[in-house]
Parts: sequence; structure tokens; C-alpha cells
Amino acid sequence: MHRLSLFVGILVFTMSWVDDGRLHLWGQDVPETLRIGTWNLEWFYDHDKTDNRSKLSKEKSAPTKNDWQWKLNAVARVIGETKPYIMAFQEIENRKVLLDLKKVLHEKYRLSYRVAFVEGFDSFTGQDVGVLFQNGLVEMSRREQNQEQWQSKRFYNLSKHLFTRFEWGTGPNKESLVLVNLHLRASPEKEDLRIKQIKLVRQWIDEDIRRGRNIMVVGDLNTEHGFGKQQDHSDIGCLRGLGDGDASNDLVDLHGSLQDSNRATHLNGKQFDRILFSQSLMEDNRNHRDLVFVRGFVAKDLVVVGEVDKDGSRWENMYSIPKVDRDISDHYPVFGEFEFK
Repeated sequence: MHRLSLFVGILVFTMSWVDDGRLHLWGQDVPETLRIGTWNLEWFYDHDKTDNRSKLSKEKSAPTKNDWQWKLNAVARVIGETKPYIMAFQEIENRKVLLDLKKVLHEKYRLSYRVAFVEGFDSFTGQDVGVLFQNGLVEMSRREQNQEQWQSKRFYNLSKHLFTRFEWGTGPNKESLVLVNLHLRASPEKEDLRIKQIKLVRQWIDEDIRRGRNIMVVGDLNTEHGFGKQQDHSDIGCLRGLGDGDASNDLVDLHGSLQDSNRATHLNGKQFDRILFSQSLMEDNRNHRDLVFVRGFVAKDLVVVGEVDKDGSRWENMYSIPKVDRDISDHYPVFGEFEFK
């Protein structure tokens, strides 16, 4: 896969990396299976408020060090049990909290991850997105509108997103994957803004989809449309590429592989969180070893540990709920498994 021409401010990583005084060689080993996930962690903020710039982010931070340790250990337990190769997160505070998570995963579960993070600019919540991965990252970046896009007024900026590109293997068996981690505007009445954000994303990825490259879009899309109910011109329909008369550039919705009873990704029963991917990841190319989708699942049972919050107290102060009944997040992680065939 050639370097994407539209990447802005790309950070390019070589195949060797020095971390904590050790030399690691990347791209040497090709895994048999990739488990890729996405999870909105619901205010994954530590107890240190000195680096929080907004009033809301200070209010939603962990009240105490003990509370932060609970949240950190609870999230680590889920990752430790599911062992994703790549995990995209939303509603994180900054790079530091991912480094904290990385440390716990190594110490408690002997899992080695690295961090992909480029700071966004959501000044109201201070929330951001990031990725933990085991191997294969070669690029990461944010993207912005160009002048033509800005002047057209057809698009809306994304304050929380991350592009990552991975490579595995060498020569004719080299396989690449571009993963786009999104956290789109929330609330039903903001669908028009989500669609403008999505139209911008589609401009960034359409050409690569048409060329048969492996593209994956994951994250908290905040769509109100469950699988099978989305219209072509809804937010999720636009992101999938439906309704444009060109089926070749449509993205596959992992939710289509799930039973209807297992599609909820939020405490309220909605399907906010999704994994979408190009049709190239559904097809086994017999001429070389490539990634092929196998299955998907939602890990609700690992997140919901108490009674479902019915009185709304969670939204006011999650940490007031006793730990024994405190769900780790109001969102559930979604996973897809892909095999090299």
C-alpha cells in the first residue's frame, strides 16, 4: 500500500523503535489472527485535575486516586480478558491515561502494547481518542479540511479522530490496514452535523476504498440508527457509502454478523459503537496472504457488573454508585476478528 497522499502532519515510524531503553523490531512477525476492538470508556480521566482545561472535564474526572485506580484496573481487566491486537478508545483524557493503562496491562496481564495518540481539540469536554496496539504501526495522524472543502460549507470538522496505518509481512505478502478512530457529535438533533463530519471522512477514504485497500472505520458514531434500520442518507448510511449509486465503495457493518439481541452497545440499548470495513476484508485473495473477516461480538457481560442504572444517577456521578454495582462504562466494547489467509 502506497503512502496516502492526503495525510496531514503524518508521524512516520520506522521498523525499529527504542522504548524504555530496549530495541524492538516491528513488522517481523505476522500474527495469525487480528482481534480489533473499539470502546468508549466513559470519562477515562484520572484524578489529577491540574491538566484539565474545561469545567466539565474537571467535574467528570475521577474524584480520588482510589477511584482512578478502580477505573484503570477495571478497564485493564476487560482488555486482559479479550486480548485485542488493536484497540481503539474514545472518551479518554490524554496520552498519559493510555500509558497508565499500558503499564497495568503489562504488569498484571503480561500484555505488551504501544500507544497511538494525536491530541484533538474538543475544548468543551476535553475528550480525545487513542489506540493501543501490539505491533505493525507505521503512520498516525489527524486530518483537517482543505481550503476548498472549508469554503464549500458542506463539511464539519472532527475534533476527535485518529488515522492509523498498519503493515504486516513483506514483499508480495505485505498486508496493510488503515484504521480510522472516530467520536462523532452526539445527540439525535445533531445528525445533520454528524452527516457533515461523515462526508468529510468519506472524502478522505473514498479513493482508497475504490482501489481495494483495507479501510476500517471504528468508534462511537453516536448514530440513532440500528443495523437494518438505517436509511441510505442517514448518518450511518452515509458513512457506509449507501445511496450513492456505487455499491463498490460500500463499507460492511460488523453489526450485520450479530444477532439482533446482541447488537446493543450502550446501556440505553442503542447501537452507538460500530466497526465498519471495506469489502476487501470480506474477500480471500488466493494470490497472496491477506486479512479476512471471521466474526464479531459485543462484550457486554464484561462491562455490566451491577444492575442497569434506571434512575439516571450514573449520568450525574458515576463514582457515587457502590463499586460492586458500578458498571465500567455506559458503552460496551465491540470486537471483530480477522485472519490472515
